[in-house]
Amino acid sequence: MIHFNVKRPDDAIRQTLIDKINDLTKPKGSLGMLESLALQIGWIQQTLTPMLNCPTNVVFAADHGIADEGVSFSPKEVTRQMIGNFLSGGAGVNFLARQHGFRLKVVDAGVDFDFPKLDGLIDRKVRKGTRNYLHEAALTDAEVELCMERGAEIVRACHEEGCNVISFGEMGIANTSTSSLWMHFLTGIPLDQCIGAGSGLDNEGIRHKIDVLSRAKANYNGDGSVMSMLTYFGGLEMDMAVGAMLQAAELNMIVLVDGFIMTNCMLAASKICHDVLCYAIFGHQGDESGHKMTLDALGAKPILNLGLRLGEGTGAICAYPIVDSAVRMINEMNTFSKASVTKYF
Repeated sequence: MIHFNVKRPDDAIRQTLIDKINDLTKPKGSLGMLESLALQIGWIQQTLTPMLNCPTNVVFAADHGIADEGVSFSPKEVTRQMIGNFLSGGAGVNFLARQHGFRLKVVDAGVDFDFPKLDGLIDRKVRKGTRNYLHEAALTDAEVELCMERGAEIVRACHEEGCNVISFGEMGIANTSTSSLWMHFLTGIPLDQCIGAGSGLDNEGIRHKIDVLSRAKANYNGDGSVMSMLTYFGGLEMDMAVGAMLQAAELNMIVLVDGFIMTNCMLAASKICHDVLCYAIFGHQGDESGHKMTLDALGAKPILNLGLRLGEGTGAICAYPIVDSAVRMINEMNTFSKASVTKYF
């Protein structure tokens, strides 16, 4: 099994960071979440003057065998079609990446399609979609290992390009089904509370999704561990994201966490190494059923709540300007002594 050396940042600097933040020309605590974000980022980077360099969003794309059971409003071919949309710059994540200065990387983790050579598409395909976990394990142990290794490889390349703040998105029809099963097994929340509309199911469609996933759960004979989830109910793009998150934390990078699916990937990563959560900033609370409960299970405080449920990394990128504001606050505001202002708290 691939091993990640994720360590909790040294706490020795925390009080000095708190003192600096409290000495800025404002009442103590008056900038709210900007203060807690600045503290976290300075703690991660072990500096009183943190920096955000080369923000990057990686979209992992793959297909899911469970899509054959009609658990998604969208047909499976949308996964491969959206690859072209990402590469042409026309998707939701594209305009946000342009707006906020993110590099965008698109990774074929396991799309059920033979792409020609396309500029901008990073080929890390492990297999052409997962097996249908209604009937059998989605992946083998070796395939999970390869996914995590390839996710980690992508992050190392981003780090070598100067990136120290990274977000992850996904594209994979039916991956909310996989996320719901991970959520259920890793939190203990009843399965029906973990299942939502995904890309647009109506009430009848949600009932069908609950029926299919309940039968998949009944057929499962694993031990309920995180590695069992990554294998039996695995998603190629999701397993790759888990490896990517752990590698980013090992490299002391800030990980901006997107919506329901990526939050469940962070949940899985935290079950492998709890200290990965030190590096996580949760971008938003999405509109997918179960997302708030997963965030609550992690003790996470998301920055935004805009009713988003697109995925792709969109919510994480939307939250980035707030993170940038936190860094600007600690670096650019005057202290009371420097500004010759009497402390007024």
